[in-house]
Amino acid sequence: MTTYLVPEIPTKPAAEPQTVYTVTSGDLRLATNLKTWPMQQQVEGEFAAALQALGWQVKRAHGVDPVSGHGFIDNQRKGMDVFATIPSDAPLVVIEAVWQYSHHVLAGLRDHTGPILLAANFAGDFPGLVGMANLHGSLTKANVAHSTIWSKDFTDDWANQKLQEWLTTGAIVHDTSHVRDLPALPETAEKALGEALAAELKAKKAILAVFDEGCMGMYNAIIDDELMNPAGIYKERLSQSALVAEMNKVTDAEAAEIRTWLVNAGVTFHVNNDGDWRENLTDDQLTSQFKMYIAALRIADDFGADAVGIQYQQGLKDMVPASDLAEGLLNDPVRPPVRSREGDRVLFEGLAMPHFNEVDEGVAIDAVVTNRVWTAMGLDPSTTLHDVRWGDDWGDDFVWVLEISGSVPASHLGGYDKAHSYRQSAYYFPLGGGTLSGVSKPGEIVWSRVFIMDSKLHVDLGRGTCIEMPTEEVQRRLNSTNKEWPIMNAILHGVSRDQLMARHKANHVNVAYANDAASADAALTTKAAMFAAMGYEVHLCGDVLNDLH
Repeated sequence: MTTYLVPEIPTKPAAEPQTVYTVTSGDLRLATNLKTWPMQQQVEGEFAAALQALGWQVKRAHGVDPVSGHGFIDNQRKGMDVFATIPSDAPLVVIEAVWQYSHHVLAGLRDHTGPILLAANFAGDFPGLVGMANLHGSLTKANVAHSTIWSKDFTDDWANQKLQEWLTTGAIVHDTSHVRDLPALPETAEKALGEALAAELKAKKAILAVFDEGCMGMYNAIIDDELMNPAGIYKERLSQSALVAEMNKVTDAEAAEIRTWLVNAGVTFHVNNDGDWRENLTDDQLTSQFKMYIAALRIADDFGADAVGIQYQQGLKDMVPASDLAEGLLNDPVRPPVRSREGDRVLFEGLAMPHFNEVDEGVAIDAVVTNRVWTAMGLDPSTTLHDVRWGDDWGDDFVWVLEISGSVPASHLGGYDKAHSYRQSAYYFPLGGGTLSGVSKPGEIVWSRVFIMDSKLHVDLGRGTCIEMPTEEVQRRLNSTNKEWPIMNAILHGVSRDQLMARHKANHVNVAYANDAASADAALTTKAAMFAAMGYEVHLCGDVLNDLH
């Protein structure tokens, strides 16, 4: 008789009564985890106190690693090992006060059968909201049932009522009455244009130049080819090593021409070559960034790309300065000219080369559509993503802080003469590099998000206004977040703080300006028609196209 080595299947412990198990997913970068660990401990303590007041005990499923010095799950294998010790049917909470990599905990959450809650601190200084929003989008894509909650310190009545609801029923129901499916659009010029643009995209097709997929644990930001291709959008999968190799072919003189153009356009570079390069922006860092800008356009030309996405935070962060300054330049049709390697052509002259920061492919699809719609309508096609970072009341309005690490086009800031470049934070960007920073100009915006839900592509569309605020208030908001990054202070029409948090299936949101309210409504209508013709499930959010029923 043949003897086989039959594996022993591990069994999980039984759940303890009246006990909520907690985990926290962290960053991949050690310096970031160490910096944010004290705040994470504070938020976990506040959350535990709220649960204990409701008669439940909290059991943290993993401790502090004596080697790393923090208590985050900081890689996928560690997450798998932690979840092997958690009762499958127990109430489970993922608590976040920081940015987190969703794939660290995705395997365990896929298999968990008990109720799952994602909880975040509503604060600007540590981006728990952003981390939770990404995990929310990732679990939505993965078809994993879960609930979400957010609070400044989990002492408010709303948070306690929602916690009690989850403990009692295993789920939290939020108000999402601001969302409605796109109704039949009337036969207008905007609808006809959107459908024609969708037909053109299907016929001519677009290419996304993807420099390494899956940045920063954003599982939700990977759009499967089978979902993307039918409407005419395809990926050219490239390596970031190819980008570095191309950067090494760019001369210092070519990089200097980019800087001269920007200085003449009015950009202020906050350079200190005499200080510690680990804390200060230097000429060498900027030169590398300008070479990246040139290299990205040359590679885009090689492959006929319609948009470019640079991952940066894995690998590239340890090789070259930040990509954000290059990204911001790419997103604007008014930008320093770049010639082909042979010098006989200006590449993509007068055109934006939309960049999807952190290779968020939902952003990429949106940017391609926005670029075509806005260009066809004679509007400025400059577009960018922002993190849904935080927000606060201002008078009778809730004003969101939309913020990203520097990939905002100068046109959104009111021009290059309104733009500043500061050194990126060392704990996120060890080799430095400058931002393209400033305060977004007042005006009417269209905001949107492409995401996967129920194994189909969806898009949420809404309207907003970027408002002008007193200098002191803007600075308070910058000081409460990342003051070196560009900021947009936005009111989203007909969407409350909690409604956006409940619905939004990503950490990122796309924004583009229109000339006025009427042109914003027309552009949104055209964009909705194009997405609908592409086969997406289109949803209107808040006060937008209210005459359609």
